[in-house]
Amino acid sequence: MRFTKYQALGNDYLVIEPGEISGGLTPHHVRRICDRHYGVGSDGILFGPLPTLEADFTLLIFNPDGSEAEKSGNGLRIFAQHLWECGRVDCEPAWFSVQTRGGVVHCQVQPGGGSVTVEMGRVSFASQDIPVMGPPREVLNERMEVDGESLICCAATLGNPHCVVLGEQVSPELAQRLGPLIECAPQFPKHTNVQFMQVLDGENIRIEIWERGAGYTLASGSSSCAAAAVAHRLGWCGQDITVHMPGGQLSVSLSPDWFATLSGPVQRVFDGILNLESG
Repeated sequence: MRFTKYQALGNDYLVIEPGEISGGLTPHHVRRICDRHYGVGSDGILFGPLPTLEADFTLLIFNPDGSEAEKSGNGLRIFAQHLWECGRVDCEPAWFSVQTRGGVVHCQVQPGGGSVTVEMGRVSFASQDIPVMGPPREVLNERMEVDGESLICCAATLGNPHCVVLGEQVSPELAQRLGPLIECAPQFPKHTNVQFMQVLDGENIRIEIWERGAGYTLASGSSSCAAAAVAHRLGWCGQDITVHMPGGQLSVSLSPDWFATLSGPVQRVFDGILNLESG
């Protein structure tokens, strides 16, 4: 099975085209391929392009645990770069659409490749959209007790769920300790991605990330959009925000009607062949 590995600020994905594996990818395949000891190793698999009626391309996104993700900002930027490298799309100003489980998004590869912009869709803070248990409401500045700590959290969705934990300081250790507990907390019936956010100033935030189905990651596009939207909704930042993560920086722009646009770098790491019959 042929694949191409890409990374976006240390968030690494494999692109596998449908013709490379008969019958599609099973959860067992995904777990084996993403394993960093027994497989190639990655934060997920981008399976496509698939036949589509609603967009130019359709993409399935798999987490390392075999589950499907509705949407991934870095994954979409990587997929767009792959389509450009394969000659299926042109550079700016051509926009093209990609259907995901979390809705249709629009992508643009910048001249020369290596940098991709994605219109990620509208951010909602409504509990029924995310979803979050309890009465209908915007999930903002709510208290949550986790592992003996009292946290202030907000929740949002761009087609996939996010919980943004507010704090004056964030760290990888904090994300790795509390992230898995928040991911599976009972108030999130579909589980959730988790961001620990520190506001640096009116144009910059810092986040540490625990991704649903993947664990601690160096960067995340949809997490960046969700955290930036929370910072703007609370009045701490403007509409154009730089998101700082261990893997690097992404730019997020928010429109007055809460549509998020994400921009940042992508790099192809290598092409390879994996023998699935050996494990």
